[in-house]
Amino acid sequence: MVEPVKLGIVGLGRGLMLTLPALVDNPWVTISGAYDLQVDVAKLFAFEHSARAFETYEDLLADPGIEAVYLATPHQLHAEQTIAAARAGKHVLVEKPMAISVEECVAMVEACAAANVTLVVGPSHGFDAPVQLAADIVASGRFGSVRMVTALNFTDFMYRPRRPEELDVSKGGGVVYSQAAHQIDVVRRIIGKPVVSVHGITGNWDASRRSDGAYTALLTFSDGVAASLTYSGYAHYDSDELVGWISELGHKKDPARYGDTRSKLAAQAQDEASAKQQRGYASRNHDIGEMPSHHEHFGFILVSCDKADLKVLPGGVHIYGDKANFFAPLIPPVRPRVEVIDEFVSAARGHRPPHHDGEWGLETLACCSAILLSNQRGAPVNPRTLIDQIKG
Repeated sequence: MVEPVKLGIVGLGRGLMLTLPALVDNPWVTISGAYDLQVDVAKLFAFEHSARAFETYEDLLADPGIEAVYLATPHQLHAEQTIAAARAGKHVLVEKPMAISVEECVAMVEACAAANVTLVVGPSHGFDAPVQLAADIVASGRFGSVRMVTALNFTDFMYRPRRPEELDVSKGGGVVYSQAAHQIDVVRRIIGKPVVSVHGITGNWDASRRSDGAYTALLTFSDGVAASLTYSGYAHYDSDELVGWISELGHKKDPARYGDTRSKLAAQAQDEASAKQQRGYASRNHDIGEMPSHHEHFGFILVSCDKADLKVLPGGVHIYGDKANFFAPLIPPVRPRVEVIDEFVSAARGHRPPHHDGEWGLETLACCSAILLSNQRGAPVNPRTLIDQIKG
């Protein structure tokens, strides 16, 4: 039997809330400690989860009862906190994006390798069960080689409550680092080949939310496979319409609630920081809520192979073959994001190398950086060159 990993949670905001259901009562994880800048929130969390609250991150890392950390902190803190955890001998599960520069990601990978600790980057939608099913179908060769992937997602990302740095590209804000990391992970997981070229264009269209709120990109993989990515966070069209009105988190969605996010933000305009806090454990209503009826997803995804197109859906994969089409269903999730925790625990216990390891996260972040750099240059960028320039 696998001994549970004794986990310290760092950051009790929105990221934690989305992953908490996968941690609660998980036989492979013991929540042993918590740290947050809001000390009272950390104490409440620790009390409710029979854990210990720490007043500093350094104190948490010094505790021999903590084997691993889950870093659900702002993007710009990931590198420093991961490197400190590695030096303290702790395994690391760090939220995407892995960091906010290729340089930071390389330093994180090197620190964890030197300390011989596990580094897993996620959760991202590359872990989603329907994505993994699509990747397995492609890898099987049943429908020939994959030739092209079309991925698009239109959301309300830009009008959800944000901290200032979440709209500051220099600090990892905007949709490229936050959302392209998901979309890139998805297409990389399905195609299973290296990205050799990224041609990206970003959009910054709202002076009141001055940040990159949209992008479109063409990723070319080895062997000539291509993936087109489009994302808009400007809260107009909602692409969940294309997947049966199932939300990103797997819940049924009411299309009649169009415009809710914009109107709520307008009502909270004078206190956006407090509204952001209420999405985390600081909220008085911080239970894990109703379990989703479907798997999580990241918009419309169509995988074109020689002999079939595969539509990735929240409940499975619809296969459109030469002569017939049929649906390959998945069992609904018992709890969301268990795939992330299973991969992390298995790696930390030395049973199986993680798929979404530090090198994986580094390559995804390099693709994100390539989108931004390509937009500046007006020309394609090979993300591998961004990595090699740092590694030498």
